[in-house]
Amino acid sequence: MAKFHDMPGHLVRRAHQVSTALFHNHMTAEGIDLTPFQFAAMSAINMNPGLDQASVAAWAACDRATIGGVVDRLVEKGYVTRAVSPRDRRARVLEITDSGREILNQVQQIALEIQDEITMGLTPDEKDTLVRLLKRVSENHPK
Repeated sequence: MAKFHDMPGHLVRRAHQVSTALFHNHMTAEGIDLTPFQFAAMSAINMNPGLDQASVAAWAACDRATIGGVVDRLVEKGYVTRAVSPRDRRARVLEITDSGREILNQVQQIALEIQDEITMGLTPDEKDTLVRLLKRVSENHPK
């Protein structure tokens, strides 16, 4: 029988806790009120202006109900605008604002630094292997 602390599910959960805590600590230190999900949504919108909420949810591997709240908060913060799609009146298209782009640029740099913290103690080859294996696990279990 596998030891609990050697189970992949437990280790993935712990790695997620570490990643989320590092993100939160860095954002707090910089005085930035942004969650990892909000960062993911803003990244998707910035890379795909005019993207609808359902597509942002798919891009961020998040359910539609959750992304609705995430987008609501981003709109409240002035980082994103939401408008009715000219092609489908049921859909809402999203655009990043100038202040959203400014904060996203700042957070992207911090996020890169966090990646180094998450993988500290690993060699470059080990980092590449970790990323490759995490991608495989994610691709084997699509949302």
